[in-house]
Amino acid sequence: MDLLKDDIKKVYFKYLTAAFGSALITSIYSIVDMAMVGQYHGPDGSAALAIVAPIWNIVCSLGLLTGIGGSVLFSNLRGHGQGNEKRSNEYFTMSVLLSIVLSAAVWIMLVFFDRPLFQAFGAEGAVLDIALNYIMPIKYVCPLFLLNIMIAAYLRNDGAPVLATAGVLAGGIFNIFGDYFFVFTCDMGSFGAGLATALGAAITFGVLIVHFFTKKNTLYFVRPSSAAAQAKRVLVTGFSTFFIDVATGIMTIIFNTQIMLFLGNTELAVYGVIANVAMLAQCCAYSIGQAAQPIISTNFGAGQGKRISGILKYALYTAAFFGIIWTAVCVGAPNGVIHVFMSPTEEVLNIAPAIIRSYTISFLIMPFNIFSTYYFQALMKPAAAFVVSVGRGLVVSGFLIMLLPRIISPAAIWFAMPITEAVVLIYAVMKIKKYTKALKAEKRV
Repeated sequence: MDLLKDDIKKVYFKYLTAAFGSALITSIYSIVDMAMVGQYHGPDGSAALAIVAPIWNIVCSLGLLTGIGGSVLFSNLRGHGQGNEKRSNEYFTMSVLLSIVLSAAVWIMLVFFDRPLFQAFGAEGAVLDIALNYIMPIKYVCPLFLLNIMIAAYLRNDGAPVLATAGVLAGGIFNIFGDYFFVFTCDMGSFGAGLATALGAAITFGVLIVHFFTKKNTLYFVRPSSAAAQAKRVLVTGFSTFFIDVATGIMTIIFNTQIMLFLGNTELAVYGVIANVAMLAQCCAYSIGQAAQPIISTNFGAGQGKRISGILKYALYTAAFFGIIWTAVCVGAPNGVIHVFMSPTEEVLNIAPAIIRSYTISFLIMPFNIFSTYYFQALMKPAAAFVVSVGRGLVVSGFLIMLLPRIISPAAIWFAMPITEAVVLIYAVMKIKKYTKALKAEKRV
């Protein structure tokens, strides 16, 4: 499809369908694992997967840092017209190099420091043992998770969104059936869930690299003309989407420690479920941004402001749809959500409804706030994207998570995210209006 000329509605929804499938199955890696391990080990299993959750956030965030950061610059150059293929591929090359370095660092951390890392996250006793067994097979293929996210981002920007989705679907579907087989049929418990996830990542990688052997492929390695400057641009451009995920990991750690300080293991098990549902809802929000970003970046490079406004309209409708759906599910059937992820005790069923309903009000606003960071990045406004991602991911949220249980009550911690999203919404709306108005005022539109 021609991102500069084809019907904007058809282009957006084609990319949304592909991005949604990709984002949805990506989240299933951890969600299915949580469900299977929770069913097998009970609340301790759910708590263990809550401990592991920050690792996924770190790995995914690094993939987005190099993938989205480089592909925004890649598409922006392509939008300027012919003659930029070599320059755009310099950013692809830099993204690959950065991904290799970062994945090596994460690999070393998990292979040699998994136990102290999980202990620092709050794991102990049976919860620690379950977490260590789960991560054992995963840590040896850890680089593939990061590389898959980076490569998928470039495939979407190189006109192959369907293949990007196919790769993630192939690995995700294997993970679903592999989880059940290894966890229950082979009686491997959390180790089996980790094994299925590791094999799923390898399958995804195998499918994604097929693109590089097709005629449609325009991605190839080029020696960067200014390596340091280009690496900096990739990292600066991708920082906001990177921080969304890494901040989710930081928030999970803060939540875990605060819950253990003011509440207990039962509340931690419920939060483990919430964290996974939030990841699923967040991935739906990612799909909006990942669908819109290549189109907006390319049209911004070409000065097509009117088409960008059209994409913005469809993206906002989609964000509202996802926000309403996820909030309705969680508020309407909180214990149904619990049953999906664990074999709950009576105590869990008694406390879960109030906790889930309080926290998940934030899902109404979350898709819009996450999409706004992609929008700002695509318009080459990294400062605005930075404020949104850091505000919702650490500054406002972290302050409220630490403060509310101390000055009001322990249960007030569950309102930290709804308040955070509402505060960030005000800033995001103001900036979107400002930058969109500037696009409409440009003479070249």
